[in-house]
Amino acid sequence: MSSKIEAMTTSKKKPKKKLSSDRVFDIFNYAFLVLVILLVAYPLYYVLVASISNPYEVYAGRTLLLPSQITFEGYKRVFRESSIATGYVNSVFYTVLGTAVTTSLVITTGYVMSKKTLPFRRVIMMFFVITMYFNGGLIPTYLVVSNLGLLNNVWALILPGGVSVYNVIVTRTFFESSIPGEIYEAASIDGCRNLGTYFKIALPLAKPIIAVMVIFTMVGYWNDWFQSLLYMQEKSKYPLQLALRQILIQSETTASMMGGMDGGYAEANKITELIKFASIVVGSVPMLVAYPFVQKYFEKGFTVGAVKG
Repeated sequence: MSSKIEAMTTSKKKPKKKLSSDRVFDIFNYAFLVLVILLVAYPLYYVLVASISNPYEVYAGRTLLLPSQITFEGYKRVFRESSIATGYVNSVFYTVLGTAVTTSLVITTGYVMSKKTLPFRRVIMMFFVITMYFNGGLIPTYLVVSNLGLLNNVWALILPGGVSVYNVIVTRTFFESSIPGEIYEAASIDGCRNLGTYFKIALPLAKPIIAVMVIFTMVGYWNDWFQSLLYMQEKSKYPLQLALRQILIQSETTASMMGGMDGGYAEANKITELIKFASIVVGSVPMLVAYPFVQKYFEKGFTVGAVKG
């Protein structure tokens, strides 16, 4: 009897071998994921290689894997401009302030809209959704910002688009599907009021969706240049993206002016292309560095907030 028991226990401890079909499926999955990673990562690598290579070597297709005729002239021209340092400081300030304000508004709105006891909840949500498809347009928005005295002010970049309805819907879905209502009822029985429930219970449990909103909002503010072009009147307040745009335009103008000189256009066009690739790298690196810090929350928060909605 004891031998049978030992045989049964040893058989239970032995890991089950994967079937050949499972192994084939795993191999296919890994191969497919590696291919996807290469497709996503290669363009970034190519731009990095092109930014330190001779543009004519890039056009000839000699920089597909390694740089050719390495030069850092593009980066020298970009960082030689004093507007780059100012643009970095402005972009960091605009991004941090805008992300804090927008994320706070979105998370708070999504939490409130998730409450089924909210009066006129469906009507309010319908009003939000209508604004996703209809708006006043560029000129009326500019006139509103101008009449409010926000021109050349950081709030002109934040307030007009401070709340994204899409993000509110994702956040509302997260609160509805991921936090049981019994937790709120228990907090209410213990004497916790609405603000206490929000700050002590809802927000600590909403870290995944907060991380998703932070990365979405942060990337949006960092890459935005059009709003600054409309509302910022002083070059000292330009963000990095707009400063890089100005440098590239100046370089292209110089190249066109030197078109009549022997070899002048070719050399100027070479510098323009180097500046173009270097600008992409300079503008992208901060977001690439910041993303890993919130990546662990990104997948969970985005999946729960969007798929179940």
